[in-house]
Amino acid sequence: GANANAVNELVITALLLASRNLVAALKFVGELPEAGDKALHALMEEKKKLFAGNELPNHTLGIIGLGAIGSLVAETALKLGMNIIGYDPEITVDGAWRLPSQIKKAESVEEVIKASNFISLHIPLLDKTRHTIDGERIAMMRNHAVLLNFARDGLVDDQAVLAALQSKKIKYYLSDFPSAKLRNHPQVIAFPHLGASTAEAEENCAVMVVDQLKDFLEHGNIRNSVNFPNALMARESPFRIGIAHANIPKMLAQISSGLGESNLNIHNMLNKSKSELAYTLVDVDSAISGAVISKISAIKGVLSVRAIPLETA
Repeated sequence: GANANAVNELVITALLLASRNLVAALKFVGELPEAGDKALHALMEEKKKLFAGNELPNHTLGIIGLGAIGSLVAETALKLGMNIIGYDPEITVDGAWRLPSQIKKAESVEEVIKASNFISLHIPLLDKTRHTIDGERIAMMRNHAVLLNFARDGLVDDQAVLAALQSKKIKYYLSDFPSAKLRNHPQVIAFPHLGASTAEAEENCAVMVVDQLKDFLEHGNIRNSVNFPNALMARESPFRIGIAHANIPKMLAQISSGLGESNLNIHNMLNKSKSELAYTLVDVDSAISGAVISKISAIKGVLSVRAIPLETA
């Protein structure tokens, strides 16, 4: 999406903060006593070994969710020399083809967790994904693993993470959704929901919204609707009709019959549903009259009907 690069940069920043212990190191420097440069430098040289971290190459990053953001994080981390293992039960065929061949595809969340030094979440919050990271899965982690959550706060069980931080099972928890229970813990690096807070992301979002609205008005295509399914169909005719309707049986048969009774030949048809709503696009071979609109609108369960002719300059 329009924000993928912004979130990707924040995740990579978080990886570096954790691997090099930078937050603790910066806090140490900020709390040094008043002294001359020579004394300060001597103290820093003496104490800097306390903050020695690890370089990212050859460490394993596990990614749970390989959509737009997760796949971009994987590609960037590969370029930094990391080993990548990922899992996504909902990945599309196109999404799988886009992934670099070096990414190991896991068969389960557990496989990712057991193999990784760093674990990054990039999945939506649904009933089935709530508390994806719980006490049972934390017990499977490598000792001193780093957990990153730049997706949704409910994906982790805060109490289980807190216990793992206190036992040092988890070395750091980095999140863009700081909870009251975790945000002040010394091993938690909390961000104030900065994921898409860049000027570029805001501009990209505005452009994306305009492009998607234009596509809907000109072609009836729907992307990223809250209530309606994604529905994208390439034009096969200058004459198109878009129909929003209830997701109930026999709707397509009634729509097809209505168009046939109006002597309209169907070139192509797309039907998509989301919960109780459905949306149908139909390309036909001639202009769609007001009488056709009225006939389709009269079908029980139809919510709206729109003729979408292809405008030519």
